[in-house]
Amino acid sequence: MSAVEVAARPATGGVGVPFRFLRSELSLIARRRRNQAGLAVLAAVPIVIAIAVKVASPTSAGGGEGAPQFLSSISGNGLFVALAALALEIQLFLPIAVAALAGDAVAGEANVGTLRYLLTVPVHRTRLLAVKYAGIVAGAFIATATVAGTGLVAGLVLFGGGDVTLLSGTTIGMGEGLLRLLAICLYLTACLAALGAVGLFVSTLTEQPMGATIAIVMVNMLSWILGVIPQIDWLHPYLLTHWWENFGDLLRDPVAWDPVRHGLLSAAAYIVIFLSAAWARFGARDVTS
Repeated sequence: MSAVEVAARPATGGVGVPFRFLRSELSLIARRRRNQAGLAVLAAVPIVIAIAVKVASPTSAGGGEGAPQFLSSISGNGLFVALAALALEIQLFLPIAVAALAGDAVAGEANVGTLRYLLTVPVHRTRLLAVKYAGIVAGAFIATATVAGTGLVAGLVLFGGGDVTLLSGTTIGMGEGLLRLLAICLYLTACLAALGAVGLFVSTLTEQPMGATIAIVMVNMLSWILGVIPQIDWLHPYLLTHWWENFGDLLRDPVAWDPVRHGLLSAAAYIVIFLSAAWARFGARDVTS
């Protein structure tokens, strides 16, 4: 059942209507071939990493200068395949996945001509934005979990598991290591949810989903580029992506909570600001498509 068909059903059942709408949105996201292809690409990266480290010589397995800090630990514990894959994909591949979802959220509906019908069924604009954003956040978590899960399986198959040596040198059990991996996935989902909020706002500005997606990716890349320019280091803490790579602090004992807390607060600020902007823009928008 499409989102339009769900919205067109009588509003009986009260609270059940938004949940039916959300289920329809999630189903629509899952059925899109481009999203399925994107997940396949995300899942392929940790597999390639695991195989590359497995066949590499011991002297090159560490990855050389500038390699992610987790890469050299893969041969000792397969869990680090998931962490290395997340470190590599968080800069571009995962943001592209979120950008595709966000760009399609409103602009995609306008492009295929269903947005106007959705709003005349009627579906309240605030509810529509909330459902669209919930779909983006769910997609961000699924993408992150796909990378982590595939990396974990590939790593355990090729390298095995066992105790996990943290970045601080402390050793913990595999069970606690898996919990920390889950915490990292949730942290990165929160970071990507901030990008999703920016993307939802951009999606309300146009009726071309591809244009919206490209704009969101450019915002992401601009943030990364500005973050490596030392002359504007005063700006770095306010950049969208500045705190994303601090997920490694969840692998210390004790956990370095300050960078993680700052990252979550930064994500929350972006979410509040850009969801408010999306609501203001969409609420006043004259929908003709």
